[in-house]
Amino acid sequence: MTKKQTKFTAPVYVEESQIHGKGLFASRDIKKGELIGKFKSRPAKKDGPYVLWMEENEAYQVLDEFKYINHHNKANAAYYDDFTVMAIRKIRKGEEITHYYGEDWGD
Repeated sequence: MTKKQTKFTAPVYVEESQIHGKGLFASRDIKKGELIGKFKSRPAKKDGPYVLWMEENEAYQVLDEFKYINHHNKANAAYYDDFTVMAIRKIRKGEEITHYYGEDWGD
């Protein structure tokens, strides 16, 4: 890393969730459109814990704290094909970070 580069630290932490098991929470206010982070993954051949389906035949097992993003119909963040997670609305400090996983998921 050069002097001008700074290490990116995702503004998140993991804690028990009222939605399901563990959840990912904002450690500070996050602006709409802000990059929350980029998740680490490996290709997955079948469904399982922490597997994110990008397309019908393209799945990845999320390997870091981003695996704790729970589903919510009124999500505040989104996963993108380049493995980034962005805020789709303002997220307040302490608020759980959620993603809309589709109609097959219930709240």
